[in-house]
Amino acid sequence: MAPPSPILLTSGEPAGVAPDITAAAWETLHQDPSCCFFLLGDAAYWQARNPGLAIAEIGAPSEAYDVFAEALPVLHRPLARHPKAGTIDAATAPQVIAAIDEAVDMAFGGSVSAIVTNPIQKEALYAAGFHFQGHTDYLAHLSARHDHPVQEVMMLVAAGLRTVPVTVHIPLKDVPAVLTQDLIVDQARVTARDLMRYFGIASPRLAFTGLNPHAGENGSMGHEEIDIIIPALDQLRSGGLTVIGPMPADTAFHAEARATYDVILCMYHDQALIPVKTLDFHGGVNVSLGLPFIRTSPDHGTALSLAGKGLANPASLIAAIRLASEMAQATRD
Repeated sequence: MAPPSPILLTSGEPAGVAPDITAAAWETLHQDPSCCFFLLGDAAYWQARNPGLAIAEIGAPSEAYDVFAEALPVLHRPLARHPKAGTIDAATAPQVIAAIDEAVDMAFGGSVSAIVTNPIQKEALYAAGFHFQGHTDYLAHLSARHDHPVQEVMMLVAAGLRTVPVTVHIPLKDVPAVLTQDLIVDQARVTARDLMRYFGIASPRLAFTGLNPHAGENGSMGHEEIDIIIPALDQLRSGGLTVIGPMPADTAFHAEARATYDVILCMYHDQALIPVKTLDFHGGVNVSLGLPFIRTSPDHGTALSLAGKGLANPASLIAAIRLASEMAQATRD
């Protein structure tokens, strides 16, 4: 029987830590064929950044298994220029975007089982025509171009905790205006579906934080819970989902509370990310739910100040590859 399709790893921002953590991830995982991945990027640049790393250029994703145990497989996509580690070069931005586009094409074509994205430097991409908040909404845009419109959901995973920020990269002052009953319901339904599909949880338990301190304290500290969140939760319950909350955010993340739910949906970015990064700062994984393919990513940025210095911690990328492998296996099972 032929092996499953390999995992595709994008190059991300080449001047950042991507070459460093990619090499370390291969060193850690190359004896585990279930985590077989290949890099979609510039083989010569990755070699220059990692002189002692064994690299093998491949002609197609299916060839990755033939060399993975002995060398990092690379589907070579040359950069316009080789940037100095830690220094962004705008000339590479079109290739960074093109790699994401090609990765999605391969996912739709079935030649890869999952996409793991190295971190991008969004400021470097804007001049090249990139107009998105980040990877997640850009991947949703590409899915729509493939005639698969989606409701994308960002989920963070670390140390057994799964969190979803219902609103993501917006100022805190704008959250009450953006938060709606429909948004909460849509995010929750996608989350429940993909926990069943990719994580094997037959009946997911979904917890929700409130927006205000003490979850609004019956309206004395705000009315968003009464007007928006509680009606959304009632709607989800009526649809058959197991729903808990709204919980005060300051009591929602201790060990006993975490044991009562499989995922917790939080009303804004920091509610969701602070507990994940506190529990496992280096090992957190960003998972994009709602897409018609599997995508994970390290839960950190390009770390330009660490690039090329041997200081970058690869734990998050390693965890992202392992989780992508587990999710792909769940779909096969």
